[in-house]
Amino acid sequence: MVDTSMDEKRDLLILGGGLVGMTLALAAATRGLSSHVVDRADPAELTADGYDVRASAISTASWNLFTNIGIADRLEPLGCPIEAIAVTDQMKPGRIDFRPEPHEGTLGRMFANRDLRLALFEAAAAQPLIAWHSNARIIDRDRAEHGVSATLADGAVLRAELLVGAEGRASPTRDEAGISLAKWGYGHRAIIAGLVHEKPHGGVAWEIFYPDGPFALLPLRDTPEGRHRSALVWTVSEKDAAGVLALSPRAFLAEVAKRMGDVFGTVELVGERSSYPLSFQHTARMVEQRMVLVGDAAHGMHPIAGQGLNLGLRDVGALVEVLAEARRLGLDLGDAEMLRRYETWRGLDTFSVSFATDVLTRLFGLPGRTASAVRRFGMGGVQRMPVLKRWFMDEARGVSGEVPELLRA
Repeated sequence: MVDTSMDEKRDLLILGGGLVGMTLALAAATRGLSSHVVDRADPAELTADGYDVRASAISTASWNLFTNIGIADRLEPLGCPIEAIAVTDQMKPGRIDFRPEPHEGTLGRMFANRDLRLALFEAAAAQPLIAWHSNARIIDRDRAEHGVSATLADGAVLRAELLVGAEGRASPTRDEAGISLAKWGYGHRAIIAGLVHEKPHGGVAWEIFYPDGPFALLPLRDTPEGRHRSALVWTVSEKDAAGVLALSPRAFLAEVAKRMGDVFGTVELVGERSSYPLSFQHTARMVEQRMVLVGDAAHGMHPIAGQGLNLGLRDVGALVEVLAEARRLGLDLGDAEMLRRYETWRGLDTFSVSFATDVLTRLFGLPGRTASAVRRFGMGGVQRMPVLKRWFMDEARGVSGEVPELLRA
């Protein structure tokens, strides 16, 4: 990939070229900010068929960001609009239906992670303000009074004004800086699978709660042959995960059918199943001297509400806005006061969403008929309160609170 301008000092040194890191580089470029993006992975592997079968819900605000950085047209034909969200406790009466008014548009769009990566990588490769260093191993990071640098295994030294940790949950940049982390595991694992089914999904995302964890059915665009598709994210106890993954396709689909009823009619399994452990983590701080954290490097949560990536993209919008203002005022991008503004802006939002997600995970995981009855009573109340439903939908769309400029229409 791009391997030039090694000796050129750039504005940002972004460590981690995943969905959040590369979006940051492209968003920064819209404000004239240059960046080195360093990633140890091979882009060809990351975008290979079958490498990552996950799909992500892109909120309204995140879609605005993709529009403003110039990749929405490339993605538009590949996404499936989320017209509504149905939330139910074990498919029993008392569900909530979140469906915006026709003039309000959708609740978001579903995309395969592979399609998101391809669009971002293509745009980055064509952007001269981005020097992309893939297949790169960092052997040293340095943050000094007047700048930052990273030394690569091949001897190259990359320099910038500000270091950004965007490597995900296991961020070595965060750990090396000594930023403390609150974290715990849920004892659960998410099993990911692709489904094709007889009945159309109508753009509805289903969140079906069971004591072992949520069972989510996420709408995807039909195949070119017109077959209806959805992504399954099934949360199971860690002790049961190996057994579920070992089931034959027929037995696996039988278990799926028990949990989803006749929502989609006859269902077939497509591709390989995969899984990953579920945990919570949140940093005490998002900034240090000449360094900021974005995305999962700062906050990782349960996928129950599908907000993990969207929170990271809100980090991107806020950080770029703060940095653009610093540049306009003639300040150094590592100015401590400006970085504190970013931390203040994003800290409360990320903690609030992470905490709410954790509470929901525990609340819906309580076993027993009484707990189920209380949940369904509560959901029935929300269903009858338009103001409360509106608040939940605005949160899901990412349009509540102080929205960064790049995330506005």
